[in-house]
Amino acid sequence: MVFKHFPSAPLALALSLVAVPSLAASDAELDDLRAQVRALRDSYEQRLAELERRLARQAALASAPTAAGEGPRGFNPEISLTLQGQYRRMKDIDERHISGFAALADHDDHEHGGERGFSLDHTELVLAANIDSHYRGLVNFGIVDGEVEVEEAWFQTTGLGHGLSLRGGRFLSEIGYLNAQHAHAWDFADAPLMYTALFGEHANYGNDGLQLKWVLPTDLFAEVGVEIGRGAKFPGTDRDVNGIGSSAIFAHLGGDVGTSHSWRAGLSYLNARAADRHSHFEDVGGEEVTGDFTGRSRMWIADAVWKWAPDGNAGARALTLQAEFFQRREDGDLSCEGEAGSACATAVDSDYRTRQRGWYAQAVYKFHPQWRVGLRHDRLDPGTRDYGDNNANIARENHTPKRNSVMVDWSPSEFSRLRLQLARDQSMAGETDNQLWLQYVMSLGAHGAHSF
Repeated sequence: MVFKHFPSAPLALALSLVAVPSLAASDAELDDLRAQVRALRDSYEQRLAELERRLARQAALASAPTAAGEGPRGFNPEISLTLQGQYRRMKDIDERHISGFAALADHDDHEHGGERGFSLDHTELVLAANIDSHYRGLVNFGIVDGEVEVEEAWFQTTGLGHGLSLRGGRFLSEIGYLNAQHAHAWDFADAPLMYTALFGEHANYGNDGLQLKWVLPTDLFAEVGVEIGRGAKFPGTDRDVNGIGSSAIFAHLGGDVGTSHSWRAGLSYLNARAADRHSHFEDVGGEEVTGDFTGRSRMWIADAVWKWAPDGNAGARALTLQAEFFQRREDGDLSCEGEAGSACATAVDSDYRTRQRGWYAQAVYKFHPQWRVGLRHDRLDPGTRDYGDNNANIARENHTPKRNSVMVDWSPSEFSRLRLQLARDQSMAGETDNQLWLQYVMSLGAHGAHSF
């Protein structure tokens, strides 16, 4: 240790006294002085040795990961709980849907709109922690009215190096911009029509599989990723086969412009396979029928975000402009079935081909550290819908779904938010629904920062 080469001032003084004989000192006095020097030297050596042992123990603890289950610190995850609820005032409309877009027939929670009046919305329980020096893990439980769903449960590498990371398990895909965000992080009380049309009322595409992502070593932020998985979520189905049910690729670029502006843009592609995917349709007589689709669903998503904050301080004032555009193509076979008296009373199998698109754009302005206002416009285009031999049986509404929303929210801290939202919803043909939302979002415990 370097400490041994720097004796203290008292020790140096004592050694100098011994080194220079004093004619006035007696032998007894010299012996006593030598004894004091030896005692002082032994004391310093003991203290230095103890310090070396303590430093060695600290270094060993810092370099060696704690084994799972070892001692009281064996399981000490970050735990967070997010509470959401709302009051919603809207029209009483049976079979809410987005005109021109297939709605899932098997899951009521995918019907656009949800419950009216007071209701408890999504509650999320999240546990996360570093597993060891190589991996990190997270599990997210979604809780609604006594039902618990594992929304995410994944591990991710932390030490591959070269900007690479591998994630495995169940996770939200990073296609688009909004998809990887949970509902409590949205700027509005509901998802854009675009996401509801693509993925259902939950408005997120999740998968069981693997994701490999690479952050490039460039001054400009750039990342690319590829995902493969089971593909059981809409627009795909759980086909219970070996192999890959869906694949996705994405690329994101971003950077700063001066000290007050930043941006991010992305392009994504998703390819999913479906087998007997049950969807709601309306026949030419206005009766509800079921169509079973088997084939391939492909979509492209382009997203862009621009953020402004004076001198980069988003805590006081900030403006966020955000937009996404999608195009979806589906090709395969469709079997139309209905009850007696409907146009599909006799099952008809035919080709199925659609080309659809849509977009949304929004602006959110923080004019006070605790207050924000936002405006959003949604618009979809049902596009080309070719049902083959079923063209004479399934109705095709000539309607452009759209919606305008405005919101104001108050966040006295980063853990709580109250929101008022008004919307003029014209996503259903022949219906104009003026909606009012009152929402709360409360977070308890450790909660990681949201992405850009």
